[in-house]
Amino acid sequence: MALKRSSSERPTIDLVSPVAAIPGGDFHIRGRGFLKAPRPQVFIGDVSAPLVVGSDTFVVAKVPESAIDGGVTVHNGEQPSTPFDFEVATRLADSLHPVTSPAIDREGNVFTTFSGSRGQKTPVAVYRIDTSGTITPFLNDLMNATGLAFDNDGVLHVSSRFDGIVYQATSSGSMSVYVEGMGVATGIAFDRENNLYVGDRSGTIFKISPERQIYVYATLEPSISAYHLAFGPEDYLYVTGPTTSSYDSIHRISPQGEVELFYRGLGRPQGLAFDAEGNLYVAASLAGRKGIVKITPERQPSLFLSGPNIVGLAFSRRREMIITTTGALYRAEIDVAGRPLP
Repeated sequence: MALKRSSSERPTIDLVSPVAAIPGGDFHIRGRGFLKAPRPQVFIGDVSAPLVVGSDTFVVAKVPESAIDGGVTVHNGEQPSTPFDFEVATRLADSLHPVTSPAIDREGNVFTTFSGSRGQKTPVAVYRIDTSGTITPFLNDLMNATGLAFDNDGVLHVSSRFDGIVYQATSSGSMSVYVEGMGVATGIAFDRENNLYVGDRSGTIFKISPERQIYVYATLEPSISAYHLAFGPEDYLYVTGPTTSSYDSIHRISPQGEVELFYRGLGRPQGLAFDAEGNLYVAASLAGRKGIVKITPERQPSLFLSGPNIVGLAFSRRREMIITTTGALYRAEIDVAGRPLP
């Protein structure tokens, strides 16, 4: 005979997945004892989270705009569960238009773009957000700022998908042409030898030496939006480039320029970054859930952070994740060390 559960039993949370989210992201809760009232209630701190699915052992809820950290609890109509750790990212800036990952300098300042539609002249092309959260315009006279990357000397480089030029900018915001003729220049990255790699979304990855000699490093299927680049373990260059497929791939390119498939099965993969353990994080959707997907060195995927419209990410030296959406910039305290940059 089954034992009847005591009416005073508190609900118990066993798992919350993923471990973090931005507002608008969904999260799954597994446990028991959630359903004594007609519907369980979910809270993040003291803020009620809209319920999508509710049963006695499984709940899906969304992160509301007003949510802040405080842990997730489920109230079953009689009493609440013990809070379960869950990170809600903090918005650092809005009214932006990034199209890929942010860049972070050695002092911890974050750089992101207002890219605009193709051919649109925006008042500010690149913004800087300092460690206190103050936002200031950094570059103005640049059309369709797209990819951002620091070289080994700490100099910021910015690609323009409008004119196919990669610019470099001093810390005071003085800008000059670094290399031109890069087609529809999108994602950029530097290797340990200070070679610059530029993704021309029409199908070419260029390699530019420190002496500014230009080589065709690899060719890929064209992307409908942009190539996104990041260096990973063993100095392989990892590339995403969304196509019309809903089952897109991540490719990696060896130091010798050989292209191979790393992972297939993501929806619209975009900006990417590695942690110090060699795990890859990519803005994409996995099995229909949008956010940031973590892929282990063994190529096992899981949703790490949930949220809509995410286009890129970067790790700060404070073990935070800085996240860009199509309109805003967020910071999540996830206690993960990023891969050391060149």
